[in-house]
Amino acid sequence: MESSNRQLVLSGADGLARSAAKVLEGKRFGVLTNPTGVTRDFRSTVDVCANQKAGQLTALFACEHGIRGERQAGILFEDETDPDLGIPVYSLYGKHRAPTPDMLETVDAIVFDFQDLGVRFYTYLTTLIYTMQACAKAGKELIVLDRPNPLGGLTVEGGILRDGFQSMVGGWKIPIRTGLTIGEFARLVNDQSETKCQLQVVPLEGWSRGMEYPETGLPWMMPSPNIPTMDTVRVYAGTCFFEGTNLSEGRGTTKPFELIGAPWLDGKRVAEEMNRRGLPGVVFHPAYFTPMYSKHKGELCGGVQVYVTDPKAYSAVRSGLYLLQHIQQSHSEHFAWLPPFKEGSKSFIELLTGGDRVKLTLHEPGAAEKIADDWDLEAAEWAKTREPYLLYE
Repeated sequence: MESSNRQLVLSGADGLARSAAKVLEGKRFGVLTNPTGVTRDFRSTVDVCANQKAGQLTALFACEHGIRGERQAGILFEDETDPDLGIPVYSLYGKHRAPTPDMLETVDAIVFDFQDLGVRFYTYLTTLIYTMQACAKAGKELIVLDRPNPLGGLTVEGGILRDGFQSMVGGWKIPIRTGLTIGEFARLVNDQSETKCQLQVVPLEGWSRGMEYPETGLPWMMPSPNIPTMDTVRVYAGTCFFEGTNLSEGRGTTKPFELIGAPWLDGKRVAEEMNRRGLPGVVFHPAYFTPMYSKHKGELCGGVQVYVTDPKAYSAVRSGLYLLQHIQQSHSEHFAWLPPFKEGSKSFIELLTGGDRVKLTLHEPGAAEKIADDWDLEAAEWAKTREPYLLYE
């Protein structure tokens, strides 16, 4: 029985389960998904597709974290065979980041089903872009099963990705928080692409733009190993900036992206000084933690935990940017940007923020406020651009 404060929302996967004959009739198709691809009654999208009779499931495709969420962030892997279905699982997070012509040889269409975060640097959006481009080139259909934006579809935050800074963590000229569902994002990308794919979006039912994920009644499956809860989702668009620094962003703890720190950080001082700024909807609390893996593995870190006290007032991007600047200035003798992964390439903070402005100017007095204000203007202008692609009120 549904709780009284929840709506009956059906995902695109639910729509496919109900209308597979209409969507898949006579098609050989592949499925690109992960553990978030489930129906409201907890059936996996892979099982739904394998058990329907309208078309033939011939291949699976897996991106970062694997088709069953078995791999940590950044772990590359190769093609394999699914042990249950006996069909190939093609890796899009190894030698290839997009389906190749050989991978697409046995399919007429790809079914795409992921719960994303509506955040530019979450890599599933870029996987979708690359898949759309591959399908367009090969003349294949792409069927996107829509899912809610976890934080609703009203708020847009952050600056627009600059030319020359495209990467796996930023594949399209969009702000950091899009306020779009993944199906709406696919519509925007397809329309703005020179070569369009044959795109079908299986829409949500019962979802409205002001609705956050807990209100939908849909099961919450971790979109990736370090996005366990809605608390994580709420801060991610701002605290993910710390992935581009020598601080821990809380990976290897039970509070990834909520905990920020390093062995040399004075968490009490940072919390007190950040709280004096009176940023709306957020409190910074001193914390100690020891990551079990990733940066500062096994080392006691001083830091802060980010508590969102008023989600409607809180700006993840602005708060994350201010915290980043404060730590850079208050711990300048230790703070550092991570170097590029490859010599001559962009640094990770540049890829995350979509340009070089943060890296080059954040240390200057008043820079965080100026950058955030300019980003707000860009986001507001872009919000008008997205309007033709919205599917929901």
